[in-house]
Amino acid sequence: MREHALSWIARWDAQQEFYVPHREALFGVIADAVVEVAGRADPLVLDLGCGPGALGVRLRARVPGARVIGIDSNPLLLALARAAYPEEEFVTADLGEPGWVDRLGLERPVDAVVSTTALHWLPEARMKVTYAEAGSALAPGAILLDGDHLTADDTAPTLARVHRALGRPTAGKPQDDWEEWWAAIARDSVFGELVAPRTHDPHSETQFLSTHLRALESAGFAEVDTIWQHGDSRVLAAIR
Repeated sequence: MREHALSWIARWDAQQEFYVPHREALFGVIADAVVEVAGRADPLVLDLGCGPGALGVRLRARVPGARVIGIDSNPLLLALARAAYPEEEFVTADLGEPGWVDRLGLERPVDAVVSTTALHWLPEARMKVTYAEAGSALAPGAILLDGDHLTADDTAPTLARVHRALGRPTAGKPQDDWEEWWAAIARDSVFGELVAPRTHDPHSETQFLSTHLRALESAGFAEVDTIWQHGDSRVLAAIR
């Protein structure tokens, strides 16, 4: 089961790297920032919208003493993560609903909250809840890091177009694109039954950088800035 899950995660990683060509660099920046700000060998980290666990596994490789709790609501992606990485922690929770932090039963404040290519899927109102909940879990001075596609189309449309041009994939198309990966795993005899019909409305996405900045400031974060960027893929950091 583990090898089967890992094979699907490898295909997942390949299609993700097509859309985020410097994905491993992005992961490395997030890990380095956690080390810099947490200042301890055993940080407690929440990985929001963890999917099949790519970021959390890399973070634990960088900081072996870290406790990383992956949180997601997609049953298929969580099943892959649990089968592939049974030694890691994964929790089912809806990040857009108030109270999800309390349900984690944490015994101390969190040292870092991290996420990659997940939070832009949330409508603005639910994204605000996510940031507010994350802020309530973080210790004073702790960090939130969101690696995502966040655009400046509403504030600097010409530069946003330049960012997109600079971030275009240069590698050839992988075995699957996003839609093809989901269609393929839906036919899998082990995991296929966990694929739920996807009714996502792309117009509900929150991809404007300005919207995320306002939401983080409203959630009580004192410092907010982009600490890494390639094209429109960036790591947005916020200090509690």
